[in-house]
Amino acid sequence: MAIRQKTVVTIKMSGFASSHSHCVVHTRDLSLTIDEPIERGGTNLGFSPTETAYAALVGCTNTIGHKCADKLGIDIGNLDFEMEIDFDRRGVLLQEEIEVPFKAIRLDVTASGAANDAELAQVAAETEKYCAVSKMYKNAGTEVEVNWTKK
Repeated sequence: MAIRQKTVVTIKMSGFASSHSHCVVHTRDLSLTIDEPIERGGTNLGFSPTETAYAALVGCTNTIGHKCADKLGIDIGNLDFEMEIDFDRRGVLLQEEIEVPFKAIRLDVTASGAANDAELAQVAAETEKYCAVSKMYKNAGTEVEVNWTKK
């Protein structure tokens, strides 16, 4: 008998902040350290909060990209990522409220598998439809550009 997965779930996290910048967040049996660089008064033990948000886009693109490729029967192999973000820091600098602090994100995805350009375009289109983090950025007003190429 196949197990029917829930379509809406509640995810629980907890955390503890040991300073103005350093905190540890827990979910399941895992921990994530979030911190600021030394030059911003942190201890540099983890990604900053904004870097953590950017990294989530890479992780989601990887996971959903592979799920879509598997569903389509396309071999994308391993993926490499390069990303640039245009970040309006006036909000985090407390200069003024910024509605869309992440102005633009450019993500280049390079696939090592046997997929040709047309197949990669198919995977890219499907990934764009289902990547929750990409949708979150786009719906917040961020211009997101993801380019898939073959290694």
